[in-house]
Amino acid sequence: MTATLVQRPPSRFAGARATSPLAEQLHPPMPDDRLVGWIVTLGVTALAAVLRFVDLARPHAVVFDETYYMKDALSFLRFGYEHTTVDKANDIILSGNGDWRTVDVFTGTGSFVVHPPVGKWTIALGEYLFGVTPFGWRFMPALLGTLAVLVTVRIGRRLTRSTLIGGLAGFLLAIDGMAIVMSRTALLDGTLMFWGLVAFACLLLDRDRTRRRLADHVLGFQTDRDAIAALGAGIGPLTGLRPWRWAAGLALGLACATKWSGIWFLVAFGLMTVVWDIGMRRSIGVRVEQAWLGALLEGLAAMVSIVGTAVVVYVASWVGWLRTDGGYDRQWAATNPADGPWGFVPDALRSLWHYHSEMLRFNTTLSSPHSYQSNAWSWLLQTRPTSFFYESYDLGSHGCTVDKCSAEVLALGNPFIWWGATAALIYLAWRWFTRRDWRAGAVVLAILAGWAPWLGFQGRTIFTFYSVAFVPFMCLALALMLMTWLGPPGASLARRRTGVIWVGLYVLLCVAGSWFFYSIWTAETIPYTLWHIHMWFPTWV
Repeated sequence: MTATLVQRPPSRFAGARATSPLAEQLHPPMPDDRLVGWIVTLGVTALAAVLRFVDLARPHAVVFDETYYMKDALSFLRFGYEHTTVDKANDIILSGNGDWRTVDVFTGTGSFVVHPPVGKWTIALGEYLFGVTPFGWRFMPALLGTLAVLVTVRIGRRLTRSTLIGGLAGFLLAIDGMAIVMSRTALLDGTLMFWGLVAFACLLLDRDRTRRRLADHVLGFQTDRDAIAALGAGIGPLTGLRPWRWAAGLALGLACATKWSGIWFLVAFGLMTVVWDIGMRRSIGVRVEQAWLGALLEGLAAMVSIVGTAVVVYVASWVGWLRTDGGYDRQWAATNPADGPWGFVPDALRSLWHYHSEMLRFNTTLSSPHSYQSNAWSWLLQTRPTSFFYESYDLGSHGCTVDKCSAEVLALGNPFIWWGATAALIYLAWRWFTRRDWRAGAVVLAILAGWAPWLGFQGRTIFTFYSVAFVPFMCLALALMLMTWLGPPGASLARRRTGVIWVGLYVLLCVAGSWFFYSIWTAETIPYTLWHIHMWFPTWV
């Protein structure tokens, strides 16, 4: 017989137990410092906002691949799909008044693009609000980068049941160079990172909500043994509607509709939530094979709620291209009639399918050499960062007060954070396999979802800044490792004091690193000799 969690939990009736070991195992209580938790969250988020929004319009230039995305975003505002542009379009935009309704740099021909629309619509929102200016096209990436810090604090707090560790994870993300640079640049990867992070948060909330309701049922029985006997029968309880899974599907759909690499988060997180359900069933005494069966049966519902929602959101993101006639390949089906069983598919969808085949071919075969391309194996150690912008200035120009100055935007993570997080990744992988630590496993899986697929593209042109997709999880991994430095619950005062000293010293080192590198993350004009001091390795130049 199978119980259901849809009905009213027995623990809400008079006579229910106040607590039990099984209930606390299923759902450990959240910390009771809710007000302090939000003060920490908003304080760390405010710091992130300052580091991302101050002088956001610097440099007053089109930085790296902004040359594609800020114009695509403008084209969305004007036409609903991407257009090709005239020569020197960047100069025309930078010298104009920023009014998106009057800026005219388009040829009237649809442009072939290789990424879906959501990231560019995100940039377009900033241009709509603040104009087609460096501040306008960078506003939304900066906002999402700031909100990502808030989400990271809340994830860390919920994972560890510790406001301190959650705040530490968010603080590390707030001051990391890769996160700062990608929040201050109008590229797509920051939007991908944000929606992948939100999806993880939604599934974490789903896990907590489902286990909390099950814990309520456990408390309705006189003993844990009675609860296991009743709830552990058959495949275990049915969990009913899971709204946070639908929310995760929405977020993952937006991630995939920003860059296709979002699909790896969809796969990884879909498997993760099913494995979490297996663990939940095993904890209440469901036999292994029955636990798998129950989780897989409800996994079908998860597929509908997560994958189904993601597919709908992805297709809907192309509405501008579908509802107009001038987009690239929009009329392909009209000149290529359907054969055989595909005749029932509308021409617009067949054209979209063909367009995607062209995008796939480009994305899997791109091999044009680039001076800043990097192998994915090097990303964790940040050995080949990407220079987005570099200018040399002479005395009296752009605030230069010496003979020779430099200004650069270098997509380089804080070395102390990334090198420490790499060690943390190895440590958490060990905890996952040897101690079955689900928190370690979830964070490691999220990092691998953002990083491991790129290891298979050894011949493709790729860049270190793609790693921003998993930088929040690197910060979470580092925070989890630092939590162990502080000592386990019940540790002696001397052990705690030692842990606090080491964690404090390490965090101060990270802060010093961010203070040192901030100038080359944000295009500050500095003496050339000082810029050269920042180049610790030849591969950073």
